[in-house]
Amino acid sequence: MITLLNKNKLFLYCLVVIISSSFFASLIQTSFGKVDVKLMNLKTPDGQNLVYDLYKPSIATENDKQPFIVVVPGFQRSKEALSNIAIELSRRGYVVALIDPYAQGMSSSSLSRLAATTQGYGMFALVDYAYAENFSFIDINKIGSTGHSMGGNAAIRGADYFGKEAIRSGKKSKLDSVYISGYVLTLRENILRDSKSNMGVSYALYDEGAFRNDLQGWDAGNMKIAPESLRTVNSVLPKDKKVTEVELGKYYGERSNNTLRVIFNEELLHPFQPYNKEATKNQLDYFDKVFGAPISINSNNQIWQYKELFTLINMIVSLLMLIPIAKLFLSLNFYKDIVKDIPASLPEQTSKSKMIFWSVFFLSALIACISFIPMVDVAKILFYESANRELTWFFPQRMNNSVMLWAAFNGSIGLVIFFLSYYFFGRHHGVNTNSWGLQINKVEFFKTIMLGLSIFICYYLILYFVYFLFHVDYRFWFMGVRIFQPEMLLVLVMYFPLFFIFFFSNSLRVNGAMRFKNQSEWKSRLIAGFANSLGLMMIIIIQYVTFAWTGTVFWTTNWLSVNLLFGIVPMMFILPYFNRIFFQLTGRVYLGPIVTCLIFIMILSTNTVVYLPL
Repeated sequence: MITLLNKNKLFLYCLVVIISSSFFASLIQTSFGKVDVKLMNLKTPDGQNLVYDLYKPSIATENDKQPFIVVVPGFQRSKEALSNIAIELSRRGYVVALIDPYAQGMSSSSLSRLAATTQGYGMFALVDYAYAENFSFIDINKIGSTGHSMGGNAAIRGADYFGKEAIRSGKKSKLDSVYISGYVLTLRENILRDSKSNMGVSYALYDEGAFRNDLQGWDAGNMKIAPESLRTVNSVLPKDKKVTEVELGKYYGERSNNTLRVIFNEELLHPFQPYNKEATKNQLDYFDKVFGAPISINSNNQIWQYKELFTLINMIVSLLMLIPIAKLFLSLNFYKDIVKDIPASLPEQTSKSKMIFWSVFFLSALIACISFIPMVDVAKILFYESANRELTWFFPQRMNNSVMLWAAFNGSIGLVIFFLSYYFFGRHHGVNTNSWGLQINKVEFFKTIMLGLSIFICYYLILYFVYFLFHVDYRFWFMGVRIFQPEMLLVLVMYFPLFFIFFFSNSLRVNGAMRFKNQSEWKSRLIAGFANSLGLMMIIIIQYVTFAWTGTVFWTTNWLSVNLLFGIVPMMFILPYFNRIFFQLTGRVYLGPIVTCLIFIMILSTNTVVYLPL
């Protein structure tokens, strides 16, 4: 083994970089050892599991209790997606619980279809648990919650839920203060009237989901005049002091009687709001106002960006490490017979073949573009249970179902176009099917599958090792490679076949139709990257050009599906690079799609909602 590693030093280099960057990311996450971060699991009274990271500053003790804040990520986000907020709050002395919302991350699925309204995605149970003095180091009179998007809705619902409870009991609300980011739909009078919590609201001026608000166009996200923000502020003001325009950043009401209100309106898009210095500053200032920061640190002094940098390095290097891992296994005698000579390239392009190539290029991109949103709608019909947030074993991933249908459809269309272009043009102009790399016998195919599984297992074993040592994974903002619970392997098996159509189709086209004689390799790979992602890029371009022009996004009902593409497009762009590299390692088109489908689908599956009945 030592000899094998010495021959494959790139693997060791990648491993050293990942461990080093994970160590530094862990230092940031723990505020250089001043905060203890632990993975916790709460068994809720209704039989569910709530998984969360507990950030406990060293100053929080039984004799020096500190405020407690529950952080709730938004739709399709796991707890790691908002670790930046937890880092900044905990380094200022707050005890923080960063939760995996129900049906996301490691938490169990909710038994309720109204998990935000009735459970706060698990936040309600954790607030009750904390208020019952199960944590000896927190001040139960200073419990708060913050969340982005649907997590913000959970915070609103929490203010209402615990407010009603306080009215019934005649006591102070268990939830002293909430901070609502990226969500104003439920700031309605019937909810605000029972709130007994201080309330901060932060809404992106250019929020793509603002079309659902009371106003339309550019006014919809303008919190100076939005009815939602006016209701929030005026709900605590006497009649003679009610306002017709909100002054952003101004505190209304009184902290002492839990009527404090403040509105922020950062010039951002919805998905990027949690990862902005100004938005983070506003949130830190709010909690300093309502609780008083135990450790005084200027709100502009933020270090979370460095953790994002180190985990981004992790993500990039971990994907690059797939190549030396594959080489390491291929050097073993068991796998050596699947390594074949790289087939000859396609003939050099002529003017006519270039015309055919670029016609197919743009036709495929157009089909990819126009078929995505219809597949979103088809998925709602075919997978009714998950589309309606019902627990099911039948394709339980509401958002990924549409991506899977799109992938299967476009993969199939891609294969049809590939073979038709060969039949009508390629075979008459010197294209040899041997250049496709399809030839393989049963034993070699079985070993190729075994190799793909071995690479997948090795990749995730390294991730688990890193997580065990440092409690960090590979990620940047809302895109991440994270650990998973065992049942996700069943989900992977369920989704793999239809997704594989696309991944195999891409490998065949990249290596059998985009590899020309006398064409530089970097240019060939770059063209393949754009060929595989241009259609989805066009959807994003259409969505945001329309938004910039009119103040309302082009696709409204399915705007969250378009937002999903921010994480998918980078995957689609780099996919051909890996399919080409694995082709060059084996001389065949099979290993690439097996490895990339396993890993990319697990990445997608662990970064979305999963309505499994567990």
